[in-house]
Amino acid sequence: MNFKSLCIIGMGYIGLPTASVFAGNGLHVIGMDVNADIIDGLKAGKLHIFEPGLRQWVFDALESGHLEVSEAVQPADAFIIAVPTPFYEDKRADLSYVISATQSIVPHLKLGNLVVLESTSPPRTTVDIVAPILAESGLKAGEDFLLAYSPERVLPGRILQELVDNPRVIGGVNRASAEAGRDLYRTFVKGDIILTDATTAEMVKLMENTSRDINIAIANEFSRLAEKFDVDIWEAISIANLHPRVDILRPGVGVGGHCISVDPWFLVEAAPETARLIKSAREVNDAQPAFIADLVEKASEGLFGKTIALLGLSFKPNVDDLRESPAVKLAHILKDKGARVVVFEPFKPDAGIVDVQQVDSLETALIEADVVLLAVAHDQFRDLKPQEIRSKTEAGVVFDAVSAWDKADWEKAGFRFYGLARKY
Repeated sequence: MNFKSLCIIGMGYIGLPTASVFAGNGLHVIGMDVNADIIDGLKAGKLHIFEPGLRQWVFDALESGHLEVSEAVQPADAFIIAVPTPFYEDKRADLSYVISATQSIVPHLKLGNLVVLESTSPPRTTVDIVAPILAESGLKAGEDFLLAYSPERVLPGRILQELVDNPRVIGGVNRASAEAGRDLYRTFVKGDIILTDATTAEMVKLMENTSRDINIAIANEFSRLAEKFDVDIWEAISIANLHPRVDILRPGVGVGGHCISVDPWFLVEAAPETARLIKSAREVNDAQPAFIADLVEKASEGLFGKTIALLGLSFKPNVDDLRESPAVKLAHILKDKGARVVVFEPFKPDAGIVDVQQVDSLETALIEADVVLLAVAHDQFRDLKPQEIRSKTEAGVVFDAVSAWDKADWEKAGFRFYGLARKY
């Protein structure tokens, strides 16, 4: 099929890069979001998210006229739904954004249109929720219009490259829908495009993130066992990984981001009697920030009344994404233990986290600190020189939760150094 116009609903971490890449490859793209601040900001030349290279792509597309932004859905040849799918406190999927986005398409749906759901969703969302809503138009999915599911499979910090180069999975409600999705994404995708049915594509996305969550959970559980047995977990992992069929991941503060920390719960919700291992892994990773907080409390000989300079809030290094971040949870737990927590997050210094004091410079975070806690291994934190930090703070304790610093160097600078299951 030949597509000339495209409306993408949701200008977030996936929708905006996707819109800019489509527009950069010649399609007329309407980027829609219900958040007026996002749309007004883009029109004024301000990006609300950080992603390497994205600013240039977006503003080149806007300047060329291939990309326009709007608070309302507009008619197009194809529609992509790229809205969040968070979960409720009881871990059930919150599909309200998907439902609302789908409803907004109904007045504009025409014969021959293609609708693609990109939002990560529980199995059968496309056929059991999206298709019936779109049918309110009087048109039938797979016959009058085409309907597919195609999950994003990209890594924050590498989104623009991976959108183009990674394999793309497209699951249609029928073969014609999958093939139409292939024709749309072939506009810019250089990687393989694999066609399947919609529910299989939904399952693939959840399996990818769930398998990683389980692998991280065993690493985190190994770190707890190493603490118990007085073993340096980092040495143990490096030795174990010499085995040709072993690849243990790195433990840390926990698991965050909108995908890995969320998607497994969709499978638990759909089949709780079956997804027992998945649930256990989620519980291990969700509990890791509390485990780290206990270690910091022990290393600091109590936290009540002490000031902690917490370095990093994002869910992974070198991004500004704080969604479901274990570092944010860690900050709250430390505060609940009686500490004063001062946070420096260089990629999002004004995140506005409730009950967390954020500052806009490393020096301000350090000035009254009793403890320096590395929670996220941003490059600029990895490169800190212990002697320079010694000149900026009277803190006696350094705790490295992600094994980014050399213990001997920090001890030479006069700090008492601790870390997650660290001996060396």
